Amino acid sequence: MNRAASRALLVFALAAAPWAQAAAPASGPAPGAIDAAVRATVERYKLPGIAVGVIEDGKVVYARGYGETVAGSGDPVTTRTLFKIASNSKAMTASVLARLVQQGRLRWDDPVVKHLPQFAMHDPWVTRHMTVSDLLVHNSGLPEGGGDLMLWPEPNLFTRDDIVGGLRYIRPAYGFRAGYAYDNLLYVVAGQVAAAAGGASYEELVRRELFQPLGLDGCRVGEFGLAAAGSVAQPHTREGARNIAMRRDGATVPAIASAPAGGIRCSLDDMLAWAGNWLAPNDAQKAWLGDAQRAELWKARTPMPISAQRKRWDGTHYYAYAYGFRLADADGAWTVSHTGTLGGMYSMMMLLPDRRSGFVLMINGDGDRARSMLGEVLLKLFTAPEKSLGVAGYADALAKPPAGAAAPAKPKLPDVAARKPVPASEMRAWLGTWRDPWFGDVRLCPAGDGVEWRSLKSPKMHGRVAALDGRYLLHWDDIAVDIDAWLDFSGSGDARRLRMAKLDPEGDFSSDYEDLDFVRVGACD
Repeated sequence: MNRAASRALLVFALAAAPWAQAAAPASGPAPGAIDAAVRATVERYKLPGIAVGVIEDGKVVYARGYGETVAGSGDPVTTRTLFKIASNSKAMTASVLARLVQQGRLRWDDPVVKHLPQFAMHDPWVTRHMTVSDLLVHNSGLPEGGGDLMLWPEPNLFTRDDIVGGLRYIRPAYGFRAGYAYDNLLYVVAGQVAAAAGGASYEELVRRELFQPLGLDGCRVGEFGLAAAGSVAQPHTREGARNIAMRRDGATVPAIASAPAGGIRCSLDDMLAWAGNWLAPNDAQKAWLGDAQRAELWKARTPMPISAQRKRWDGTHYYAYAYGFRLADADGAWTVSHTGTLGGMYSMMMLLPDRRSGFVLMINGDGDRARSMLGEVLLKLFTAPEKSLGVAGYADALAKPPAGAAAPAKPKLPDVAARKPVPASEMRAWLGTWRDPWFGDVRLCPAGDGVEWRSLKSPKMHGRVAALDGRYLLHWDDIAVDIDAWLDFSGSGDARRLRMAKLDPEGDFSSDYEDLDFVRVGACD
């Protein structure tokens, strides 16, 4: 069987899966159980703030904020507090495109170049054949997180046109439509396709086609004034026993190129209204997006790997990406979900369409494990309360491998504190301006008694070069900016090259240094 036929058979099988119509437990979660789980989560992980809402049979039965927008400020998180929803923005971008398809302004199978003639991937054949649909389903061949350094840390000077133009220089990691690797850049391209087809900027389209008709009055996209937005949660990192606010907003929050992939902010009230539109749409919401396009958004498109943990906890048999949503079975129930992760902000929206129920949670701290654990506890309240391990059980399971299983091998990382500054005289052969075709120019030049690495288009990315274990290490001036990186030089004269790699090879894939390939193009002067 060829790949196309195999993929079509899998999609059909997922759509017809018998568990999609499985009977759900008759009773929903009690507010007291929800509150107890959230409080225990906050205590276990020492979260600065969290907002949690639950929908049962189409009605909001629980909505509450806990903690503070900024640790120690006394400013409480409420149901109106804005959070960065990060990659939960993807479903909103896909929905804007669905609106344009419904209006006849574009088709899912339109070639991208029909709307963006300047669009190009590394392979010309892929350029010609990539469709609007392909932009949304993470099977393009791009490496995981490829090009994310053009998006984060934010804000930066990369435009969406820069991103569209840079794609052609990012080498594929696998064949087009031959696998799954999560990417963000193509959602930015999708936003540009929407703008071209819709005759307005991405931000204006989101407000016009989504926020206004669905009454998501608190959501923000693009530039906005912090004071006028009301309560706004700030991201935090954990330092010892303290939550420290980081990457705090200024008086004016700027528009960011990454918005279609992960740049929208919403309150819990807004996210519950958004979730309700999918679970129990009223007549106006059905007119906003009809059954045909709702079905298109929730068709399984790209199979995703199923983790051992997901199999163990939920008995999951299938897991697939749709248009901005993830589809899976859990305890025999059909789920539609997504998560969001963005430097000190974590979110989750989990829907159980067959029982018109679901939940939303948003955290403004180091909340990776907290999100996974609380998400599982809340899911089990709907699908299999008798199987739940509870907050302590799931938290303990995340902290250690299951009985009989070996802990995954972790690379031994060098002690960054042992690094030694490198004088400019030692790096004379490597000083100058270096250029990567998609990331642009960086300057590696003397600064004080050492050498500084500084990006021209990502101003927050600057740090000092040090020596560690016989290699050059780039240590960021603000460690919250990114993961430290190795610098590897080669060649001589006009053939000098600079490659980079994460100090921690298992670090966040958005620190995609390995895709960079710098050549020296000039001196420091």
